[in-house]
Amino acid sequence: MASTSSSIVFDDIFTTDDIDKDGKKFDRVSRLYARSKNYGMTLTLDYNTELLPMANGDSFALALASSLSRDGGAPTADGEDGEDKDRDVWRPDGKGRRGLEEDYDYVMYGKVYKFDTGSSDTVTAYASFGGLLLSITGSFRHLTNVVLGDPVYVLLRK
Repeated sequence: MASTSSSIVFDDIFTTDDIDKDGKKFDRVSRLYARSKNYGMTLTLDYNTELLPMANGDSFALALASSLSRDGGAPTADGEDGEDKDRDVWRPDGKGRRGLEEDYDYVMYGKVYKFDTGSSDTVTAYASFGGLLLSITGSFRHLTNVVLGDPVYVLLRK
């Protein structure tokens, strides 16, 4: 799991159980269903199939991060909270600082919009990435750093 100095709030290895089990609704978007190896979490994720081709049985690393900054946006020496320095972590023109996106194949930025509580130990977190949805279900202990209303990055690596 993530350390306090990292911006990663959750990470695990997942194996794809199914893709588009309710039928394919969009040309370049699929919905995958997966289970994590270490924490027993279940994942549903919409993703762009041109950018990240996936098949049943594929394993991939998934991380949720509060920022792309490698240091977690910790306060700087002059007491700033680090918000301004995150502004140019990633830019499509290749300028700016390199961050966590360098270690992954696929990155989306969105917002955590809902939490559902299941049994006494189970919670589901929902996030939207411009209409592509993620839900992750499992023990609340593994999702304590995922905060309702906060921005979130999902990072995937095959």
